[in-house]
Amino acid sequence: MTNLMSPQPSQPSQPAQPAKSNANGWAAWLLIGLAIAAVVVLAVVNTTATNKASSPAAPVAASGDDVVVDVTVDGMAFVPNSVDVPAGSRLIVNFTNTGDKVHDLKIGDNETGRIEPGKSAQLDAGVITEDIKGICTIAGHEMQGMTFMVHATGANSEASSGEHNHAVAGASNPFVTVPSAADRTKKRDDFQARDAALAPSTGTVHEETWEMTEEVREVAPGVKQVQWLFNGQAPGPTLHGKVGDTFKITLVNHGTMGHSVDFHAGEVNPDTTMATIEPGEELTYEFTANRSGIWMYHCSTDPMSLHIANGMMGAVIIDPVGDDALSDVDGEYTFVASDVFLGDQAIGANPDRVANGDFDLMAFNGYPNQYDLEPLHAKVGETVRLWVLNVGPDQPLSFHVVGEQFDTVYKEGTYLIRDEKRTGSQALDLLPAQGGFVEMTFNEPGTYSFVNHIMTNAEKGQHGKIIVTE
Repeated sequence: MTNLMSPQPSQPSQPAQPAKSNANGWAAWLLIGLAIAAVVVLAVVNTTATNKASSPAAPVAASGDDVVVDVTVDGMAFVPNSVDVPAGSRLIVNFTNTGDKVHDLKIGDNETGRIEPGKSAQLDAGVITEDIKGICTIAGHEMQGMTFMVHATGANSEASSGEHNHAVAGASNPFVTVPSAADRTKKRDDFQARDAALAPSTGTVHEETWEMTEEVREVAPGVKQVQWLFNGQAPGPTLHGKVGDTFKITLVNHGTMGHSVDFHAGEVNPDTTMATIEPGEELTYEFTANRSGIWMYHCSTDPMSLHIANGMMGAVIIDPVGDDALSDVDGEYTFVASDVFLGDQAIGANPDRVANGDFDLMAFNGYPNQYDLEPLHAKVGETVRLWVLNVGPDQPLSFHVVGEQFDTVYKEGTYLIRDEKRTGSQALDLLPAQGGFVEMTFNEPGTYSFVNHIMTNAEKGQHGKIIVTE
């Protein structure tokens, strides 16, 4: 084509030719014009075939190759959720919506449009020259974890090594990337939820020795940090007794700082019983349970908010006796609701962020969404009792079970309703350091979610499931 379009060298003058010769010349030029048009049309067709997205094709680097990746959906996550592309290469995504909701994928200015479950589309993301984040644009889906990172390898020293720091701190948390809902609800073979079943009360004297330690533990998917623990647990062990029982808890401090404990279930002199226990020392905390209910305990060393945020809190459940004794139920569980502060692995919850109330996630029994990963189970016709305690340190709780109504609700020493047949309750509201229980009977099989009905906090991890079968 270049030669055809280049100026032609001058020719010596020729005598005039007959008309037939002129006609032959015009025919030749016509054939040449048709050939040029065919080449142009072929080029347009090839370009259109290469760029199947609606946006114009970006120029391909001379040495770049196409990178083709297959992407599917699992829950609220793209699988895979990232790809490495040599800088200067074109990225083609074959997207199949294997989820149960409508999704799309947008990378830069290029997008698939909305894709129904079971359908597919191809996205030409263009030539990749720098890192770029793809998202599902449907409202709320990016927030729940539907992101797709494109890493341009060779674009800088980090990319050229083929390794990326996928846990770079976000703007809302200067220490870690907060796991999304998709991260928190993705099934993991190595995960084991805390057993929420309430162990039965035995005996009248409850004597235990607890070690206070500071250990690195996983507090959310992919996030490990130091926690301050009672007996290796956060929340600490749940104590269960009845009115009139005696508790003797010896605390041994194996940590690096002073810790203490305040059992709300006891009525004691705080000056000595709740004194700070220095590293290497111990103290025995003894009290008699005079009143029934679910009671908070926590480290009472200042700043209390920081000690609670780092895991030093838990529940004591005291059953009433005599005429006030609780009825038998088919299942009994304990949920300790708390705010989750993510921080540097070696430090744990950051004191300034705790003081400012800058929490990241929410949890039942210390780990966000753990009962979505490992639901509780019940059968149709069974009655369950759920003990609920809000340890904060700051956020309120509105406890609700989707698809059920509570026929019994007990809060802070009194029944709001009790064994009601014609009315019921939909939520148990608890401020920090408040607790109670609810009872319900399942009438139909299904999956019943229990949530904090402060919905933004449910979406941050205070959410779980009860699977009911025949």
